[in-house]
Amino acid sequence: MLGGLGWPEAAVLLLLGLFVFGPERLPGIAADAGRTLRKVRAYLKDMTDELKSELGPEVADLDLRSLHPREFVRKHLLEDDPDEPLPAVPGRRAALLPGEPAPWDPDTT
Repeated sequence: MLGGLGWPEAAVLLLLGLFVFGPERLPGIAADAGRTLRKVRAYLKDMTDELKSELGPEVADLDLRSLHPREFVRKHLLEDDPDEPLPAVPGRRAALLPGEPAPWDPDTT
């Protein structure tokens, strides 16, 4: 339903609305809430479109949700890119062969 709101929660909210506002006023309040939600969504969509048009065609495909700090951290710190090769260290192989001991430098210990 609405972002994590399931049917039991919606039923509780409906019953609570019936007790608080009464059966006469509840349909009008629900209609007002729906209109307000549509206006807010339209306003946010217009604002997003205007921002993308002002920034130019270079960022026309920009997904603003990807700039949320939680998404940024998840994408850049918690996900590995399987297509990106690991950086090579000059003079060394990227991985050890089976049974090969790890390199050890006595000067670093």
